[in-house]
Amino acid sequence: MLKYEQLQQRPRDFLALTSHTIEEFAALLPAFEAAYARRYPSHLTAKGQVRVRRAGAGFKGQLPRSCDKLLFILVYLKTNPLQTAHALHFGMGQSGANFWIQRLLPLLQDALQSLGHTPQRPASDSSIPPSKNPLMEEGGANLLIDGTERRRQRPTDHARQKAHYSGKKKAHTDKNLLVVNQNTGKVAYLSQSVAGHQHDKKMADAAAIPYPAGATLGKDTGFQGYEPTGVLTFQPQKNPEEKS
Repeated sequence: MLKYEQLQQRPRDFLALTSHTIEEFAALLPAFEAAYARRYPSHLTAKGQVRVRRAGAGFKGQLPRSCDKLLFILVYLKTNPLQTAHALHFGMGQSGANFWIQRLLPLLQDALQSLGHTPQRPASDSSIPPSKNPLMEEGGANLLIDGTERRRQRPTDHARQKAHYSGKKKAHTDKNLLVVNQNTGKVAYLSQSVAGHQHDKKMADAAAIPYPAGATLGKDTGFQGYEPTGVLTFQPQKNPEEKS
């Protein structure tokens, strides 16, 4: 089973499984604990009723501490396993894994938002004014854009099968666009999820992403012809020695 005490002794494996260094995990943990305390006060039960017994009494479960809960949800998001496989990694059943995933995902979102780390979403859903997105400009508006795909269950409907089939990944996928700040490594913009068949440039054109004036934007061949107003775009070139 995955245990925080064991995994923190293996920094490379910790980073691979959570996308966080041990120091980044420690910085996120207090905000996660505060979000948990706000949503689930210790004097109330899980159903919102006043406790008869003090908090901590009874069965402890497999995720008794905040660090265990945060590790559980970060590993799930990083590795995207089947719930059954994730449950086995943490010594619980599939129904237990489903319960904790649904319970902890909103808390992680609250924690990241309190720290100012949540990326900007499409304008219709965003609470951040386009001209005031600090993640875009932190350390300088040097940005990268790319599409990312994740596997999904094969749809039963033929039309949806065709829409979600990605020739690039040779699988059925959902796709998002990401804009990342090169200076901080933080995701500054996250698009809505679309079917994996859609082309990167078509998605970018439809998203109408608001960039800071004078920003630089790195892009790959999937974004050829994508030239946002007021943005200097460039396409990194491969090292000739690596081609040979």
